[in-house]
Amino acid sequence: MTNQQNVVVLDVISRGVSNVLPRSSLPVPKSFSPQDLKMLLMKRFEAENGGAKISAWVDSMRASSPTRIKSSTTASLPETDDTSSWIVHHPSALSMFEQIVAASKGKQIVMFLDYDGTLSPIVEDPDQAFMPKEVNSFLFPIHVYHQPIKLLLIPFFVSNQMRATVRDVARYFPTAIVTGRCRDKVYSFVKLAGLYYAGSHGMDIKGPSKSCKYKKGNQGVLFQAASEFLPMIDEVYKDLVEKTKSIPGTKVENNKFCVSVHFRCVDEKSWAALAEQVRSVLNHYPKLKLTQGRKVLEIRPTIKWDKGRALEFLLESLGYANSTNVLPVYIGDDRSDEDAFKVLRERGQGLGILVSKLPKETNASYSLQEPSEVKEFLKRLVDWKKMSQRAAKCA
Repeated sequence: MTNQQNVVVLDVISRGVSNVLPRSSLPVPKSFSPQDLKMLLMKRFEAENGGAKISAWVDSMRASSPTRIKSSTTASLPETDDTSSWIVHHPSALSMFEQIVAASKGKQIVMFLDYDGTLSPIVEDPDQAFMPKEVNSFLFPIHVYHQPIKLLLIPFFVSNQMRATVRDVARYFPTAIVTGRCRDKVYSFVKLAGLYYAGSHGMDIKGPSKSCKYKKGNQGVLFQAASEFLPMIDEVYKDLVEKTKSIPGTKVENNKFCVSVHFRCVDEKSWAALAEQVRSVLNHYPKLKLTQGRKVLEIRPTIKWDKGRALEFLLESLGYANSTNVLPVYIGDDRSDEDAFKVLRERGQGLGILVSKLPKETNASYSLQEPSEVKEFLKRLVDWKKMSQRAAKCA
């Protein structure tokens, strides 16, 4: 663009498109109408602000993806002043277990559980996010010429303890899995019929099988908040697969009512390029919005629905919409779970438990460090309920 053309553009900005006429000395074609100038300004604005938006996205991607503490055991949070202060305000749900169950006296506990990072550890391939199996071992005698010479330690896998624990929880409390995953996919991971499943951040909810005592009516709850967006989501999924295939490590997942772009295996140097490709697709779909989680960019409908709304919907479905005799407990690890934590805090009813090894800004009241602690908390809850029922029978 020449300097003279720059003058015209500045005039347009200051005086309005309709009041500006092309100067005779400029090589502007006759078809260069005020609408053309307006479009030119819009494109220039997008070009100038696109870079700032991408930079902000990358900063947010980095902030939502803290360095993970690699440890096979439950490590303590690093001892710093900030950490100590955070723990004071978000104490361990294990250390505060007695206070938590005391708060449930005379109330029905309803459990809400996120999946990734809560029931299953975060893994590089989201399709492999199975609940972990326990590993035990036994001593096996080795014989040579019928003479025992040594004992060999042989590891073996036993049944999935997390799944068994969640199954036991559902026997005593209404229980829901609330996840950003596609409902069918998370069911294939959990494989328990007695639960409520709220997939796609609560936009796709289905109740348990007929045998479950917590059902309302004769049919399981089935609610889909954004069915009209399904064709659009499919289009976006295909576009993103095509646009991001040149960026190694990118995984695009169709979660039915939302699309997840995982960058767990993407080199950080390529995050800006990935964000640019996502933005280029999202620009064509004003009815969709971008949200972020732990190393994932998520595109979902702009409707007012999230995990918090799903929690309220499920409480209403169970008959506890305005009840004071209920204690909702929500356990989750990601940004999207904050919507549920916030609802509980605003209701002044229920407990939010954040799963994190690192201090985070959160609306949750308590904390657990990793899925193994979640399992321990749930097991304690089941044991407490069993003891309470036995005590009631003996009274």
